[in-house]
Amino acid sequence: METQVKYFTVAEANRTLPLVKRIVRDIINTAYEIRSKSDLLGGHYQGNPDILKMSSQINGYIKELEEIGCLYKDWNFQIGLVDFPALINNKEVYLCWRSDEEEIKFYHELTNGYSDRKPIPPEYL
Repeated sequence: METQVKYFTVAEANRTLPLVKRIVRDIINTAYEIRSKSDLLGGHYQGNPDILKMSSQINGYIKELEEIGCLYKDWNFQIGLVDFPALINNKEVYLCWRSDEEEIKFYHELTNGYSDRKPIPPEYL
């Protein structure tokens, strides 16, 4: 069964940010703990129960973001990038937010990424 994509307006996406920020902070903090634990183990972390548990927690956080309707895009788990499906000029795009930004001000095409983001046109703000 195909799921319907939820398109966010900029205002709707910004309204989700308090929750999204908390989830992203949990992802980044847990990833930091994994890296620290891995360093303590000299990189021999395969099968380590603590790391497996923390990895599972990160997967749960990412699932929470997906339930809101947005996508986690920072696979280095350091800057916290989140994309929100949206329509700008009748075209499917992603509103793009980074965890150190107060609000969503940028977007990019579906086939592009963070480095190609552009300011959201004023009429959509």
